[in-house]
Amino acid sequence: MLASLLAAATLFSSCESAQQNVLTETEKAEGWQLLFDGKTLDGWRDYNGATLTQPWHVVDGCIQAKGDGNDASGYIVTDRQFENFELSWNWKLSKGGNSGMLYHVVERPQFAVPYITGPEYQLIDTPNFPEKLHDWQDMGADYAMYIPDKSVMKVNPQGEWNNSKIVFDNGHVEHWLNGVKILEFEAWTDDWFKRKNSGKWENAPEYGLAHKGVICLQDHGYPASFRNIKIKELPRKEQEVNLFNSNDLHGWEVYGTEKWYVKDGLLICESGPDKGYGYLATREYYDDFDLTVEFKQEADGNSGVFIRSFIEEGVKVNGWQVEVAPKGKGTGGIYESYGRGWLIEIPKEKEKFLKEREWNTMRILVKGDQVTTWLNGEQMVDLKDEIIGKGQGRIALQIHDGGGIKVLWRNLKLKTL
Repeated sequence: MLASLLAAATLFSSCESAQQNVLTETEKAEGWQLLFDGKTLDGWRDYNGATLTQPWHVVDGCIQAKGDGNDASGYIVTDRQFENFELSWNWKLSKGGNSGMLYHVVERPQFAVPYITGPEYQLIDTPNFPEKLHDWQDMGADYAMYIPDKSVMKVNPQGEWNNSKIVFDNGHVEHWLNGVKILEFEAWTDDWFKRKNSGKWENAPEYGLAHKGVICLQDHGYPASFRNIKIKELPRKEQEVNLFNSNDLHGWEVYGTEKWYVKDGLLICESGPDKGYGYLATREYYDDFDLTVEFKQEADGNSGVFIRSFIEEGVKVNGWQVEVAPKGKGTGGIYESYGRGWLIEIPKEKEKFLKEREWNTMRILVKGDQVTTWLNGEQMVDLKDEIIGKGQGRIALQIHDGGGIKVLWRNLKLKTL
C-alpha cells in the first residue's frame, strides 16, 4: 500500500512543466488562446460562483483535481463563455480515474450541476475503473449521447499524458484523441433529439441546447491533471429558419395541458379544460435573431412570444415575453416572468395598431442586450437591458391562464444573427 501511495504521489506531484502552457507564434497568429497560464487559476471559478473555492490547485505547471469532488460539487468553469471553437488539452488520470471536459455549460440558480446543461467529453480510466461501464460512459464518449469508434482509439495508460480535442462548429461536433478523430456527429438534429429525449437526459429539458456557455472541468472523486488547455474561436454562421412547417409541430415541444394543433396550415393555440398556462417551445435555443410572426386573435387573445426562455420543473417557462394580448393590454411590450414584471410597456396611443380579429404581423429583433418590437410595421418598444443580454434560451408561444383563449399563428420565420 505504501508503494502505491508513493507512486500516486510521484504521478501527481510532477507535471513536467518545461515548455508547457505556452503558445507558439503560429498558434497566436491563428487565434489560439490559453485558458490556463500554468501558474495560477486566474480565469477559473466555481460553477455558479463568483470565486474559486473548489478543491483544485496548480502543481508544477498543471491544474490538478485533488479528487475530493463528487456528483454534486467539484466543478470549475472559465470566466468567459465560448460558442464555436476548437478546444485542445492534455490530461492524465489516476488509476481508475474519472473526470470530464464540459462545454456550453449554462449557469443559473435553477441548475445545480453543470452536466444537466453542458455536453461532456468523457475522461475515464476504463481498464481500471471499479464498476462496469456502459458504452455511453466510456472514454471519449459524448457522455450519454454518442459513442466513439474504439477501433481507432489509442489511449495512453493511466499516469501518462494524453491529448484530446473538441471541435464545435455551428452544430458540427468532433472528438479527437491523441491526433485521431474518434467521434463525429451533428447536434440538434432529429437523431440528436431522439437520443436526448429517450435516455439519461429525458428529465433534463435544457441539456445540450445552449449555443454558448462556459468551459467546465470536473473533479469526480479522482485525482486528475490538465495542462496546455487552449482554445481557438470559430465564426458563427447565420441561418434562416422556418419555425413552423404548416403541417405539424415538428421542432416544437408542448408544456402543459392546453391545446396546440395544426389545422388548414395554421398553428392554433386554444385553452383546454384545465384553463391553465400552456406553452409551445422551440426545441432549440435562439439567442440573437430577427423573428417575424403573424397572429390572429379569434377569441380572447391573451398570449405572448417568449424569448431566451428556459423550462423549469412543471409548466413554468422562465424568460422574457413580448406581449400578445387584447387591445388595451400592451401588445408589443416586454414582460419578465417570475421576476421584475413589466420592463417596458407600449405608449397608450400605439394600441390602435393592433387589428382585432384580423391578421397582425409582429417583428422581434433581439441582439445582445437590446430588444426591439414592431407591430404591423410600427415600432412599439426599444429596450436595452443588461440581464436580458446575459440570457439565452428558447422561443416559446404562450396561452395565458383563465380559459377562453384562441389564437392562430402562421409564417414564423427567423434569421439568426
